[in-house]
Amino acid sequence: MSEATEVADESSRRAESNPHAVAVRRLAHAMLRAAVWPAVVTVLVSAVVGAFWVGAQGAVGALIGGVVASASSLLTLWLMRATADSHPMFVMVAALGGYIGKVVVLFVVVTLLRIFTAVHVPAVAIAILATVLVWAFAEVYAFRKTKIPTIALANAS
Repeated sequence: MSEATEVADESSRRAESNPHAVAVRRLAHAMLRAAVWPAVVTVLVSAVVGAFWVGAQGAVGALIGGVVASASSLLTLWLMRATADSHPMFVMVAALGGYIGKVVVLFVVVTLLRIFTAVHVPAVAIAILATVLVWAFAEVYAFRKTKIPTIALANAS
């Protein structure tokens, strides 16, 4: 067997033997499916509202805010997948660190965009808030609808 095949076999065996990782990956997939389209609609609605509110500056600001918020939420799902094989306590530490990092990045983006006159900063902030809230509600909805055990027990064998 080649080394690549052995590595693939080992990773598939490890994924099968770790019920927590399987549950986390399944949940991340369900959250992604549930959140993408509502987030896209929210960004587009924010852009239209921003355009009516202040014109092109509002539309550009809302698009930037929505894209930044969506990217930060996608990074959270990536973090879930990346740490799925880790100990559950480490996953919680990574999630908290990711949340703190997300808040800092969003604050820095809003602060730095004050420099540009082509962007309406309140439109950016409102679009970020709306997109993050819609994404979070969609993730909660997906969590409630996904049939995963709350406590993942190891196999008895």
